[in-house]
Amino acid sequence: MRRLFATAWTIWLFDFATKTWALASLSSEPRKILGSFLQFTLVHNPGAAFSIATGFTLAFSLLALAVVVAVIYFAPKITSGGWQLTSGLLLGGVLGNLTDRIFREPSFLNGHVIDWIQIPSWPVFNIADSAICVAAFIAFVLSLRNVPPITRVG
Repeated sequence: MRRLFATAWTIWLFDFATKTWALASLSSEPRKILGSFLQFTLVHNPGAAFSIATGFTLAFSLLALAVVVAVIYFAPKITSGGWQLTSGLLLGGVLGNLTDRIFREPSFLNGHVIDWIQIPSWPVFNIADSAICVAAFIAFVLSLRNVPPITRVG
């Protein structure tokens, strides 16, 4: 369980720090880092991943709260190291974007998520989004390998 919460804390902290930096240092004009392959562009995203469903911010906030509660509830039961890592990445990513939705403009649970990493042919994203995507990939691999999150003893 320690791995899960340490991972979540690390992701949340790194996401928060980079969003704070992005707000202080970036604008909506792309800053080229590696030519057009990697640019930093400040975006205030009211929607979900890929800026879809911008009118459902409150629903995404409530779903995120449900995910946080579920991960925390099941955390003590998870015995697999891979699933602990996956759950920590998911929890940290969800908390990172939920923090924006709770505390940023325009209002409580309707705040816009700060996105700032831009690569070609892909929507602008952030560290929390990356952690959630990596968690989904690892969960897929663990599922393909038939690795259970909870190993029953006896």
